[in-house]
Amino acid sequence: MQPFDTARLHLRPLADADTAGMFALDSDPAVHRYLGGIGGRLLTDPAESLDMIRFIEAQYAAKGIGRWAVVLRETGEFMGWAGLKLVDGPINGQQDFYDLGYRFRPQFWGQGYGYEAAQAWLDHGFQAMRLPRICGYADAENLASRRILAKIGLREGNKFVEEGVRCVWYEARNPATPT
Repeated sequence: MQPFDTARLHLRPLADADTAGMFALDSDPAVHRYLGGIGGRLLTDPAESLDMIRFIEAQYAAKGIGRWAVVLRETGEFMGWAGLKLVDGPINGQQDFYDLGYRFRPQFWGQGYGYEAAQAWLDHGFQAMRLPRICGYADAENLASRRILAKIGLREGNKFVEEGVRCVWYEARNPATPT
């Protein structure tokens, strides 16, 4: 897959050069407020961020997809990540599903970037990848993330517990795919 752009964002595979940005993201307690067991632990060493990048690169190789870096086009600044990943599961009784996720550094919250990246990945998943279904889930208390999932057109489903976190399930079917 080739990198692509939205009006304000550049989306591309993660690379070693993203280590500092990933560490800033995953060592911030505010970012981890709603992640609990579902988003990994708070990092304390930049080497752990490089390990995470290697893990995601292995997903690219094995499954052809994984979370990508989100960069502000205007400045080239690393903002966080977004994208689809193929989840083996089971999560919420689901297996082998494409999960839409995103995580941004706090200075980029509340400006529509999460929505813009999520919408771009939903469109890419349905149009370019021709996926029949895209799912997402969020901590039940994370209203901002839940608003993004609903705003891009994923329908709210059931509530469930994952790794001790109360979550809400969302999904959408590709409108171009027969049911």
